[in-house]
Amino acid sequence: MRHHVLEWGDAGAPMLVMLHGWMDIGASFQFLVDELRGRWHVIAPDLRGFGGTQWQAQGYWFADYIADLDALIDHFAPADAVDLVGHSLGGNVVMVYAGVRPARVRRVVSLDAFGIPGEAADVAPAKMEKWLDALKSDPSFAPYASLADVATRLQRTNPRLPRDKAEFLASHWAEQLADGSARLRSDPRHKLPFPTVYRLEEVYAVWRRIAAPVLWVVAAQSHVLKWLRGRASDADPLTVVSERMSHVPRCELAVIDNAGHMLHHDQPEAVARAIEPFLAR
Repeated sequence: MRHHVLEWGDAGAPMLVMLHGWMDIGASFQFLVDELRGRWHVIAPDLRGFGGTQWQAQGYWFADYIADLDALIDHFAPADAVDLVGHSLGGNVVMVYAGVRPARVRRVVSLDAFGIPGEAADVAPAKMEKWLDALKSDPSFAPYASLADVATRLQRTNPRLPRDKAEFLASHWAEQLADGSARLRSDPRHKLPFPTVYRLEEVYAVWRRIAAPVLWVVAAQSHVLKWLRGRASDADPLTVVSERMSHVPRCELAVIDNAGHMLHHDQPEAVARAIEPFLAR
């Protein structure tokens, strides 16, 4: 597939591949890249169906993102192991990739991505039915009057996001039309539900094969912690993360305070200070 890929730094420097989250873009890492002090060659693609990367006709499957990462690493670093940084969806992709292709990965950083809540086998019929029903509709995104309105939406979703950063992201997240209105660059078919069951035992089996050191970076005010905790509302939010860490052979934890799920927007300097020493060892 045709991929839109951003690059920063020196082509001769150590390669650092960054994968964005759901409904995001490679340019989302600009603020984090700005805070890196070392010498890096950063590669940040738009995942398929997002930003400037090619769309596909029948919706999107998690395994496709892993295949795309494999192809991109083969293209940019055919003979070398690379460092991977992934946020949210991208974090889950790099974790699985590191377990499936352990020899291709040197170090892994997962930003606020620890898998998703596990599902029981008996939800399979309902998930498949929901997916079939969704295919009969034509999903779409609401239009925006201007790019400024897109920036306002980003700030409403993340109140910690300063206006200048919101406007920068809006210019990449959406495109301005001839009449001055704006539309998102991503394929609305990403809204289709997955028909498959998420089985934690399968994910753990992959994670246990990861040979590279892994750094999990937690945003202290992230909604993801409450989502993973589920009904165990009285439990320590990090308990679930700690339990899942036990399935990753060489895993460390870093916590970023005063940051929500978009921690690389909220605290890019703190995230850079957490991940760069780990990557540079």
